Amino acid sequence: MTGPAAAETDHLKSKMRTFNTIKIFLMVGILCVLVLHLYKDFIEHSAINLDMDVQDDKSHVQPAKNKSVVFSWTRCQKNISAANISGFSSLPDNIKDFLLYRHCRHFPMLLDLPDKCGGAEKSAEVFLLLVIKSAPGNYERREVLRKTWARERVHNGVWIRRIFISGTSGVGFEKKRLSSLLKMEQREYKDILQWDFRDTLYNLTLKQILFLEWMERNCPNARFLLNGDEDVFAHTDNMVRYLQSLKDNNGNTHLFTGHVIQNVGPIRSPGSKYYVPVQVQQSDTYPPYCGGGGFLLSGYTASVIYNMSQSITILPIDDVYMGMCLAKAGLGPSYHIGVKLTGLHVPSSKLDQLDPCFYKDVLLVHRFLIPEMYLMWQRTHDPNLKCEL
Repeated sequence: MTGPAAAETDHLKSKMRTFNTIKIFLMVGILCVLVLHLYKDFIEHSAINLDMDVQDDKSHVQPAKNKSVVFSWTRCQKNISAANISGFSSLPDNIKDFLLYRHCRHFPMLLDLPDKCGGAEKSAEVFLLLVIKSAPGNYERREVLRKTWARERVHNGVWIRRIFISGTSGVGFEKKRLSSLLKMEQREYKDILQWDFRDTLYNLTLKQILFLEWMERNCPNARFLLNGDEDVFAHTDNMVRYLQSLKDNNGNTHLFTGHVIQNVGPIRSPGSKYYVPVQVQQSDTYPPYCGGGGFLLSGYTASVIYNMSQSITILPIDDVYMGMCLAKAGLGPSYHIGVKLTGLHVPSSKLDQLDPCFYKDVLLVHRFLIPEMYLMWQRTHDPNLKCEL
């Protein structure tokens, strides 16, 4: 075919080829968009699954030993089935609260000191670790202890280190203010462990368990510990000398000594500060234990107590609970004449009850006011102090 007809035919064929080419490009483009969309869905789905796996793992992870990291736990929910316990409705509110949250053993950590002992590997260099139970608002007590018996130092060639363990107090703005106070102290002194639980009398056992867990992770080889209240006068120089005198015990065998209490049981009177009803503890007897105002223990025994605590239901009386853990391990406390939790006996009312000569050889005496603490530490360390026999 020639002439105009042939030219028109060629023109039509050219248009068809162009159309087909555009059609192919469009199809390829659509296919590419579809593939990209599917790939995006796949990536997002994988990311969601990964996040879910990580969250699930966090809920089961146990703090690894010798890791200098902060562990964050999901907030523990109350056990509403505790309300079905016989007589629950007639119990005081603090007992109800204890029973509802008795199962909780992990709480978010607000202030940590992962390198307090120089790291887990170097923690054996800490000879005496002072573990002092402190409420957030007791700033003045912490300050006087930092200047007296809890001062971090080398004594007789060994290190004494200090840690205050605390929860939270108050609600709303008060809670924020007190937590801010601890943060400020932490920046200056680096000596506070704080968890996000209510710092109350019935949560002292929880405080002890949380500390022992922290110790297993960050300070597992510390030789000895003083575990005590912030209102005791502790002659830590004498403690170092006593601990150094022990034969065949460098913190690697059992030691748990203080003011031993035995042949007692739960106080059933609702009016008592230490009331423990049968709904909390059925047994009418306690194993022997050391009064919680202050006692000395070895690093070995601290680890044993922590391991035993994993299978013993929490009791609100912390010193009794420590005795339970010892008993389960087949161990017990020992009496030390230098620990005076009921106060120090002065033979005559005509004598000064705070004469430093009565205190220069003790290990620990309970209940000192803040100015008395400072005065006694200075006076017992006066090189010119002279005492008659």
